[in-house]
Amino acid sequence: MGNLTKKAILVVSFGTSHEDTRKVTIDAIEETIGAAFPQYRIYRAWTSKMILAKIEKRDHIHYDNVKEAMERMAQDGIEEVIVQPTHVMNGVENDLMKADVLAAANHFQSVKFGNPLLTTEEDNAYVVKTITDVFPVIQDKKTALVLMGHGTEHYANTVYAALDYRFKDMGYENVIVATVEGYPEIDQALNQLEKSDAKKVVIAPFMIVAGDHAKNDMAGEEADSWKNVIGAKGYKVETVLKGLGEYESIRRLFVEHIKTAR
Repeated sequence: MGNLTKKAILVVSFGTSHEDTRKVTIDAIEETIGAAFPQYRIYRAWTSKMILAKIEKRDHIHYDNVKEAMERMAQDGIEEVIVQPTHVMNGVENDLMKADVLAAANHFQSVKFGNPLLTTEEDNAYVVKTITDVFPVIQDKKTALVLMGHGTEHYANTVYAALDYRFKDMGYENVIVATVEGYPEIDQALNQLEKSDAKKVVIAPFMIVAGDHAKNDMAGEEADSWKNVIGAKGYKVETVLKGLGEYESIRRLFVEHIKTAR
């Protein structure tokens, strides 16, 4: 096979224990990347220790963590590596991933990193356009779109508020970005809804996969799910259980990030 197999792309994801969403998000992203870079071998690594342990115990399937994936590529004779995270932003997961990669970088001739989804202002604008294309319903001012991000204690969390601002700046007053574990949260979303003309609210995950958070915190039957909290305020609520990885244009942005990896 000559030199062609000496190059690899390591796709690093947080991971999910939900097979249904994995197939249409993480698997789909890896397939899109593989099709765009046929001369590269595609490897997978997941960063969530909890999810990796759960899948090993439940399904008897082992997915590599980043350290294991680096070892596997070295053993396979890979010389050039591009690491592409499917993380939404440059947060804790991304920092830890980079440290693990760099610790093993001396086994390779070159190691480059592609950016997470939201890194540059161009990325933010591109993702805003993707969302507004995917949800034409927001043309109706009586309908609001609430995007549920994960949120983090990491300073990169500001990306969510910046994105919320950008939607408004681009004329989409009725698109609201909030998070489960950071700021802005559901209370800020409710404040914005009150100021809007919305009668109906569409809630969708602003996460790569539609896993636990989407199924439970967002669309669950518990009283404190976003669906029920917003519904209790008198809005007609619709939930969309699609992770960002399901959108072709989001997968294409990861491909672009690989092209500019450094």
